Amino acid sequence: MEQEKFLEILGQAGRLKTNTRHCYTSPDRKESVADHSWRISLMAMLLSHESEFAGLDMNRVIRMCLIHDLGESFTGDIPTFLKTEDDAASEDDIFIRWVQGFPEPERTEWMGLLEEMIALRTPEAQLYKALDKLEALISHDESDIGTWLPLEYDLQLTYGQENMRFSPYLTRLRQLIDDWTRDKIRREAPEHV
Repeated sequence: MEQEKFLEILGQAGRLKTNTRHCYTSPDRKESVADHSWRISLMAMLLSHESEFAGLDMNRVIRMCLIHDLGESFTGDIPTFLKTEDDAASEDDIFIRWVQGFPEPERTEWMGLLEEMIALRTPEAQLYKALDKLEALISHDESDIGTWLPLEYDLQLTYGQENMRFSPYLTRLRQLIDDWTRDKIRREAPEHV
C-alpha cells in the first residue's frame, strides 16, 4: 500500500476518536466510537484462550471488531434506539464505497469482513456482534445513571439478548451484566424498579 493511501485511511479512521457515542465514560466525557471499538477488540483478545472459542479464527474476530464502526467516521454515531434500517444501509453503503477505493489485498479482505459481519452466519461474525452489544451494556452500567434516558432502563435489560444465545460463556456473562444493571437501578434509581 502506498504511504499516501495508508495515511488517508488512518486519517478517516482517526475521526472515530472524536465521534462520540451516546454513553459517558466519566463525568462530562462521552465515549468515542474508537473507545468502543478498542474495547470490543480487547474483549475478543481476552476470549481467545477460552476453550469454547478455541475453534474460531480470533484474529478475524478482532479485525471485525476494529473495523465494524468505520462507517461512522463518515456518518457519526446514531444510538441504537434512533437508528433506522435506512441509516444502517446508508452507513454500509458509504463504508463499501470507501473500501472499494483501497488497493489490493486490503479491498478484498475488508469487503469480505464486511459481508461476513452483515450476514452474521459464521461463528466469528456472531461473536463480534455479541461483543459489540455486550460492550455497550457494560459502558452504560459504568456510566452515571443520571445520563440514562428513561427508555434505557428497560433497553439495558433487553438489548442484544438474542446475540448471546449461541454461547454458554456469553450467556453467563450477560447474566452477570444484567445483575449489575438491576443492582445499579435498585441503588441509584429505585423509582425505575
